[in-house]
Amino acid sequence: MQPSRRIRPRRVAALASVTVLTLAVSTSAGTGHLTPGAMTAAGPVSLARTSALGPCMINGPVDVQMSEGIPTPGGYSRSTGTVHALTLMVDFSDAPGQGSAMDRYHEFFPKTQEWFAASSYGRLDYRPETPVTHWLRMPKPFKSYGIERGAPFDPGYRQFVQDIVAAADPTVDFRQYDLLNVLVTPNAGPSALDTVLSVTFAGNTEAPVADGVPVSNASFVYSRQDDGSGSYSQTGYRVLPHENGHVFGLPDLYTQEGGGAVGHWDIMSEDWGANNDFLGWHKWKLGWLDPSQVGCAMTRGTTEYTLSPLERAEATGSGSGAGTGVGTGAGDAKLIFVPIDRRTGYALELRTREGNDEAVCRPGILIYKVEADIDTGLGPVKVYDAHRNSGGCTRSPNVHAELSDAPFGVGETFNDPGKGIRVAVTGVDAAGDYRVTVTRTR
Repeated sequence: MQPSRRIRPRRVAALASVTVLTLAVSTSAGTGHLTPGAMTAAGPVSLARTSALGPCMINGPVDVQMSEGIPTPGGYSRSTGTVHALTLMVDFSDAPGQGSAMDRYHEFFPKTQEWFAASSYGRLDYRPETPVTHWLRMPKPFKSYGIERGAPFDPGYRQFVQDIVAAADPTVDFRQYDLLNVLVTPNAGPSALDTVLSVTFAGNTEAPVADGVPVSNASFVYSRQDDGSGSYSQTGYRVLPHENGHVFGLPDLYTQEGGGAVGHWDIMSEDWGANNDFLGWHKWKLGWLDPSQVGCAMTRGTTEYTLSPLERAEATGSGSGAGTGVGTGAGDAKLIFVPIDRRTGYALELRTREGNDEAVCRPGILIYKVEADIDTGLGPVKVYDAHRNSGGCTRSPNVHAELSDAPFGVGETFNDPGKGIRVAVTGVDAAGDYRVTVTRTR
């Protein structure tokens, strides 16, 4: 097992510079409950036996604490099937809960459930369970825990978790849950407009033990995120799907410079403002795409594919993928991957204004580079802008505008002459499916 490590990437939104800390190491979890000694991986582990897609299953070195590699290593919560999310609302003597604890709960649910159901095509049955329906009062004032932006797990969060466990006992049996959500009363700490404290400790081998199991996958949510209109009621809940993304093993896609590498094309990049979805790569990593919905463009020559919108749960049935691993029973392709080497490759997917992607203002083929050897918060994914320096097409608040028109349309091409790779968007049919060709000269 790797030792616990800490990173401090900065997330820059339109209204604030914020920090999210993710402690991600291999530990026990992921069997449906927090079972001691269990070592299972999240996402499509069985894909390791799918030879056609094997060359596209890039992976990172062991010193990358939270990699984009497939399959996701052990220690994280399961991301398919029924996942039980213990959700507790906590307050403090110096920050007593305002309103009812269930009001705080309903800021996030059922919207978080609905978001995951749409994004996973129903493959993740996310169940937020709150056996304690009142504010769980901590024995110490909020200020005594020393919680601030970038705060390490020790000593403040360790004490915080220990106090949560003690306060929840004997009502809560921690063995019955896959992950922990702590919804802190919004008046504890600064406003999210000033500093975002929300944080996740994922795969934490040093977590306190409760009922014989480690509390190793825990997300903490503070304050409220403004959706850009002066209200948090519509999209402010999305901080929780972002944080839970870490629990499922996904890295941060924003960097110290903000969301300029990926923009609003993944909630792990920007969870402020209008709704947005996961990238297709993340959906494959999480086990939400079948092997037959993924194409691995690894052979020399030109191959044509038909891509259906990533947001649609059901394929239109009007097209089929001609590439390896596509069109074998689960409908049209959702993701084409073009491997460069065992660590890196290009991903192609069709993004439209459907499902969770309400802010898409230019539909088309999104092309991005995935690098499994780059750590969380350091830019493991880069979206390529088909219309550079255009200023974008969105006017949605808190959305990275320049990349909003990044997708490639019919007649547009992407070229990497150094690697001998060319992608051309050749057409779109009446159902809205796009045809693309991938050419490899080496």
